[in-house]
Amino acid sequence: MTNQKLELGQLVLCTVRKIDGTTVFVTIDEYGIDGTLTFMEIAPGRIRNIREYAFPGKKIVCKVLQIKPNHIELSFRRVKTNERNEFNDKFKRGKSYSAMLRTILGEKKAEDFIVKVKSNELSLVDYLDSAKENPAIPEKYLSKEDTQKILAVLKEKKTKEKEVSQRFSFSSKASDGVIKIKNLISTAQKEAGLNETNSEITYIAAGKYMIRSKASDLKQADTKVRKMFEILEKSAKKNSCVFNEEK
Repeated sequence: MTNQKLELGQLVLCTVRKIDGTTVFVTIDEYGIDGTLTFMEIAPGRIRNIREYAFPGKKIVCKVLQIKPNHIELSFRRVKTNERNEFNDKFKRGKSYSAMLRTILGEKKAEDFIVKVKSNELSLVDYLDSAKENPAIPEKYLSKEDTQKILAVLKEKKTKEKEVSQRFSFSSKASDGVIKIKNLISTAQKEAGLNETNSEITYIAAGKYMIRSKASDLKQADTKVRKMFEILEKSAKKNSCVFNEEK
């Protein structure tokens, strides 16, 4: 549990506890407090099968809508794809950093350091990322010797490529629709700065596709996918096609 306070609009990782009627009950993992989502905040329109979105034990990223005593109102559908991707990436890096600290400092010292950082800084990930640029930063909470050990490991860590994946549908009723769709997707992919090296588009079925984009920076990968979708949306209107980004 953290000493930081929740804020409106904040993204949080939640574990689904139960579903009762049209309400999803969750626990906000890092804070250890309860929250709820109505079906309206799960997805727009009628939900035929809630298990496609949530079921007991499932982890979901939500946005804080209202903060009440001992209860938080949340939304799943208001979390944008790029926000969810960035949050998940940061969460994975946080777990990696925590494991690294425990290996270097030992369980107790690492836990004390993590608690201090989470209580006084923006986040553990942001704090250690800043330490790469300013080596004196960790000395605020650690000895010079421990700081040097951590910095040595941080320097060795190579930035791995991040991947953004997103489903979309693109269809046409024209007699040459299949060829038209293929050409429009290929054009949009190139104009967005995506190529065979940093991206892959897979046909799923019935006009449905999956785009995967890789880059060393998650925002960069997501930006290119966003740009491609903008181009496809404009192309769809001009060529009597139907384009939809799946949530």
